[in-house]
Amino acid sequence: EVQLVESGGGLVQAGGSLRLSCAASGFTFDDYAIGWFRQAPGKEREGVSCISSSDGSTYYADSVKGRFTISSDNAKNTVYLQMNSLKPEDTAVYYCAADLYCSPFPDYWGQGTQVTVSS
Repeated sequence: EVQLVESGGGLVQAGGSLRLSCAASGFTFDDYAIGWFRQAPGKEREGVSCISSSDGSTYYADSVKGRFTISSDNAKNTVYLQMNSLKPEDTAVYYCAADLYCSPFPDYWGQGTQVTVSS
């Protein structure tokens, strides 16, 4: 059974940092790409970042470039999203998701973790 479990969300002041983790199981981690998405109340889901576990290639949305960093620890089957210089507009539920490549519609999803940035 495929499982993706996010952790690391919370409340932080603007300008602060958080690191999200996505622990994966139930599939061959090295064969998949892991993406981070977010959805704020009343807004559409947005792709934030993605990493290919096989070659380490990465993708970032323009809104987070230079502030967020995605990384992968293949030994731990875990992907991280380091979020720095957080802004109130980064407030959302953050989800990790898995597919064979970085896709806007991945097959597998975690349950999400709330990130709230206060001004």
